[in-house]
Amino acid sequence: MDNEILVSMVEIDKRFPGVHALDNCQFELRPGEIHALVGENGAGKSTLMKVLAGIYSKDKGRVIFKGQEVTVSTPKAALDLGISIIHQELNLMSHLTLAHNIYIGREPGKAKRLILDEKQINKQTEDLFARMHLKLDPSAKVSSLTIAKRQMVEIAKALSHNAEVLIMDEPTAALTDAEIEDLFSIIRDLRDRGVGIVYISHRLEELQQISDRVTVMRDGRYINTVNTNETNIDEIISMMVGRTIYEAAPEIPEHASQEIVFEAKSLNRGRWLKDVSFKLKKGEILGFAGLMGAGRTEVARVIFGADALDSGELYVKGERVDIKSPRDAVKHGLGYLSEDRKDLGLALGMDVKTNMVLASFEKFRSWLGWVDERATEKSAAHYAEALDIKTPSLEQKVINLSGGNQQKVVIGKWLTADTDILIFDEPTRGIDVGAKSEIYKLLNDLTHQGKSIIMISSELPEILRMSHRVVVMCEGRITGELPISEATQEAIMRLATQRGTIINGSESVSNSVKLGSA
Repeated sequence: MDNEILVSMVEIDKRFPGVHALDNCQFELRPGEIHALVGENGAGKSTLMKVLAGIYSKDKGRVIFKGQEVTVSTPKAALDLGISIIHQELNLMSHLTLAHNIYIGREPGKAKRLILDEKQINKQTEDLFARMHLKLDPSAKVSSLTIAKRQMVEIAKALSHNAEVLIMDEPTAALTDAEIEDLFSIIRDLRDRGVGIVYISHRLEELQQISDRVTVMRDGRYINTVNTNETNIDEIISMMVGRTIYEAAPEIPEHASQEIVFEAKSLNRGRWLKDVSFKLKKGEILGFAGLMGAGRTEVARVIFGADALDSGELYVKGERVDIKSPRDAVKHGLGYLSEDRKDLGLALGMDVKTNMVLASFEKFRSWLGWVDERATEKSAAHYAEALDIKTPSLEQKVINLSGGNQQKVVIGKWLTADTDILIFDEPTRGIDVGAKSEIYKLLNDLTHQGKSIIMISSELPEILRMSHRVVVMCEGRITGELPISEATQEAIMRLATQRGTIINGSESVSNSVKLGSA
């Protein structure tokens, strides 16, 4: 690898109201290098890269690109230099086609670009997808895609600029193992062609697979840069958090109560859910595993009333309930932490306090109809402290918080509502190792309080660590249910790739399908 420096960031400083986001930071990137940038949520990783990508202006410091000091004042200025960024939060226009999203503003056309050449733009997009081993229709609308496939379109859009510097912020957060391998193949190919890649990820196990060097940040400051082959995960974690994080499983009760607090019977919805039935016990964490598109999120949405059932029955504490809307679900004691916090979990333009009480305003309303501001303030402050939400004040807008702290605000919202049955859909997606430990402890505490949890996760170690039982889905059906004593990654993946049903190891029907087809 050439030792020439492609990008150098020196003494970078950035302040926001009430927050010193970057304090005398540094970073360098070589051509043909995959350089991982890690740190806890709020460490300043994304902020530093947004300075490089022209999204934020620096307060002081220098950016040197290919030996020349440059001013990166706008995202377009960054693209003109050859610097492209893939954001953690999806940024596509749902009503447009994949091709239009990728080449917007650069569309090939006829008659001096007055008429869009649909054939050419689709062909260019098709060629791009072929390079990425993606089987997607360029003329399909983004609204028809899963979150994982939308993420791949974002990556394709960035690659279409032929960038010399490619910044990837949590690119694998919503991808399956098969999709991650495809992405890694693309990244390695770009590295071999001399592209410098900045790789931001909280999945530390990925760093050893994909990165050449690792830079660690903490509390807005640069900590150290090390060669990946000369360090290990424990050392990286220690630099990230300034303390030792013990990854041993928390003390969840060996057995949950036998009391059934929720039951789903024969849930059906179009092609997404087919005869789904399960029971949830008091004080239990019931893990839902499966590949992308297996139907896990669809189960959560129909239970919470966000989507309508074609048929099926729901029971809360033995009584049949009719849940046709989220309001009905909350009334019956259900809360839902969605996988897409940006669009479905938060009011980004509102402050932390308001978001924390959004699902439970009735609790804070007086008999005259007025909201008790003192009570809302007290409640929000309590959960902000309990969840260690890093914010300068409760009046801070949620959009200005880091991804992990935004996730904690959503959790605080449902804790404020005091729901007994909680659905956590990818609860630690995009969250650093320190915050994960805090959320695991929180889930543990909730079970000891008698609350019951349905936890959907794409991370098998998380499922195995936190669940009492594991329900596995494939293509809209439950294909297996395992007690945690019998659950292994291999057993779960076997069930996640077959259409038949296996309950507690007893097979009824088993038709194998290709891995990743769900």
